[in-house]
Amino acid sequence: MFDLKNIKKYYRLGVEKARDFLLSKKSKECLVFLFFVLVSFAFWMLQMLDGQYQTEFKVPLRLKNVPKEVVLTSDFPSEVNVRVEDRGTVLLNYMLGRTFLPVSFDFNDYKNMGSHVQISLAELQKRVSAQLNVSTKLLSVRPDTIDFIYTRGKAKKIPVCLDAQVEARPRYYISQVKLLPDSVMAYAPQSILDTLTAAYTVPFSAADVSDTLNKRIELFQEKGVKFVPSFTDVSVYVDMFSEKTVEVPVVGVNFPAGKVLRTFPSKVHVTFQVGLKRFMDVTANDFFIGVSYEDILSVNGDKLPLSVKVAPDYVNHIRISPASVDYLIEQQPVFNNLSSGE
Repeated sequence: MFDLKNIKKYYRLGVEKARDFLLSKKSKECLVFLFFVLVSFAFWMLQMLDGQYQTEFKVPLRLKNVPKEVVLTSDFPSEVNVRVEDRGTVLLNYMLGRTFLPVSFDFNDYKNMGSHVQISLAELQKRVSAQLNVSTKLLSVRPDTIDFIYTRGKAKKIPVCLDAQVEARPRYYISQVKLLPDSVMAYAPQSILDTLTAAYTVPFSAADVSDTLNKRIELFQEKGVKFVPSFTDVSVYVDMFSEKTVEVPVVGVNFPAGKVLRTFPSKVHVTFQVGLKRFMDVTANDFFIGVSYEDILSVNGDKLPLSVKVAPDYVNHIRISPASVDYLIEQQPVFNNLSSGE
């Protein structure tokens, strides 16, 4: 193990060896060689940088003096990409030592141009070129057109519509979907507001969902419209299916006077799937199995097929047992109540 004395000893030895090497003839030859290599490299760099080159820079943009009552409903770009051409030494100066100032546009200069302002390429190039050297050639500006849309307090409240595909796991179903908020304020020029009916979320999908799904989803940004807030919190609630059976009577509908439908059996079993949350709520009274007189006239055979005419919208996979029954139409006497006056 090294102690302090050993460290000092090895340090002195290292310094002495380094000094001996630097003072040696081979070291001097090596240093001279490196010096000429550096000089050659410097001349080569100067020669290379004297040529013409192209490169890209980012120039920041600013929109100033925007009144408080004005709401920008489209994004004003924070920067543009400019492609320039010049000698390498000038471009190197841009890259290493020069910071571009933001190109500023005064809102007051465009307030009489309507709610959709477009800044021409010529004006944009003129303002960018003002920061470049005289020798620098401006080749392109991207984007080549700057525009912004604004409104002076024009807004309306519109509902949020969910654009989603959510699939529950087998034996589960989606019992409820909540959006918070379920409506947003839309700021836009009046001509755009008149066409807006809803704010749609960006599309999203989820599969094999078996528990409550909570997700924050951004609203789809339409050009010239600003939504406040720009998102909605979606809660998708799922529930497990359970199977239940109730006994429902078969009822004749629209039979002529004196004719009565008799079925054998008079009640049938209706089996269906329902979520556990509503398992106790659904009863036989929520179903209706009706057979009209016209249906019987069109029956071929001795059996009367049955179907559920009314059922809750939160049940599915409805089955009837038996699916068809024996029947007869019973004729009953009809009594007319006659009344006479004195």
